[in-house]
Amino acid sequence: MSITMHWHDWLALFTQYMLLSLLSISGAITTVPDMHRYLVAQHGWLTDAQFSSSVAIAQAAPGPNVLFVALMGWNVGLNAGGGIGAGPQAWLTGLLGLAVTMVGIMLPSTTLTYFATRWGHRNRTRRGVRAFKQGMAPVVVGLLIATGWVLASGNHSGNAPAWHLWMLTGVTAFIVWRTRIHLLWLLGAGALLGAVGFV
Repeated sequence: MSITMHWHDWLALFTQYMLLSLLSISGAITTVPDMHRYLVAQHGWLTDAQFSSSVAIAQAAPGPNVLFVALMGWNVGLNAGGGIGAGPQAWLTGLLGLAVTMVGIMLPSTTLTYFATRWGHRNRTRRGVRAFKQGMAPVVVGLLIATGWVLASGNHSGNAPAWHLWMLTGVTAFIVWRTRIHLLWLLGAGALLGAVGFV
């Protein structure tokens, strides 16, 4: 995939990720639906497959949850540079995309978190602070469900419902909710189902 990006597109991408940074309650993964809307549906800078792969690879790899943002920026940069086979310029553009998205997603939220945490710790006994913490739990759950919905519905082609994907998503969610099976076993089972062609 090859796209054309000008300086104002890079600035818009940076601004979008700065805004998403302030909405990323409980982590950047909760803003995946809006990232999909912006990168895939609105601008076409990534394909559905690139988007889903960025999230899946980063979630399977050890390290911070936010690595998927770096992969999305990398893929946008590669696409803007002419694709992975376009040589060193594509790799440099990929690094630019990585830097734009990571600085954009990290700068506002880390700055706000630093000052808010210091204030919240000093005022932890106030009723409003305790109520805020309790009220955020349903918001986080709703954002995670929206993320799961986007990831589960973005990988099938055609108009036919992908019942097996929804069944697998539901079964996996139930297993995570009701058992103590380690997530790596579930990832391995998903890889095996993918290898045999079920998903």
